[in-house]
Amino acid sequence: MKRTTRKAGSNASWKVPAPGQIRVYVWEWPVRFSHWVMVITIISLSITGYYMHAPYVAAGGRTAYVMGTMRFVHIVSGFAFMLAILIRMYWFFFANRWSRWNQYIPTTKKRMANLVAVGKYYGFMAWSPVRYIGHNPMAGAAYAVVYAMAIVEIITGLALYSQILGSKTLSFFVGWIPHFIDIQWLREIHFLIMFGFWMFFIHHIYTAILVSVEEENGLMDSIFSGYKFVPKQELLRDPAVEEQQPDVETVQAVSVEEEESHTAV
Repeated sequence: MKRTTRKAGSNASWKVPAPGQIRVYVWEWPVRFSHWVMVITIISLSITGYYMHAPYVAAGGRTAYVMGTMRFVHIVSGFAFMLAILIRMYWFFFANRWSRWNQYIPTTKKRMANLVAVGKYYGFMAWSPVRYIGHNPMAGAAYAVVYAMAIVEIITGLALYSQILGSKTLSFFVGWIPHFIDIQWLREIHFLIMFGFWMFFIHHIYTAILVSVEEENGLMDSIFSGYKFVPKQELLRDPAVEEQQPDVETVQAVSVEEEESHTAV
């Protein structure tokens, strides 16, 4: 097994690439916006949803209305979560090369092969990760599963809400579901998926920190700024840019100008 030898990225800030690297705009603002809305709403939905399942606050006083407040926050957070998912799904088809749908579903033999290679790295059976500027195959596949879970969570949540709201419009789309799946099973599915999100969350933090330290490319900062730092040749070899060479040349030209201006300063 070979150890990773590239260390240039450890000197990089979010504005200035290290020697031999260029700054690449990977995560566009809709990706970052939907990401953080999903993070915040999943936390909010988990706190309020768990309370609705098993109340853990002892309400005092005749005016206390904890359950109503929790339910209201849960519903508002649910619609915000649904909006974030819709934005992200729209962006699957109109985003840059690193955020499109084919980066989440392994559609090529090379990506399938690298899926196994990345699994070996995460399992401590290889020293070096497979280089991907965007999501590696395993991360992309994991996110695809998470988005599928999110869709099930939204559908079951709307089906449960339709039983309370009594809206004919909402009942037309999801009101038929309780006729096929018992309402108690819908509640259980809706509740258990929450734990699936949190299992992913723990693994997501671990792998993000691991790859950020190993690749030294500003991965953790990129979800805030959108930029990552990569060697020029790595950008050219990245599988996601194979059919979009003109964009790569544009990125390189901009990056060279940035490096020259930085040197002049």
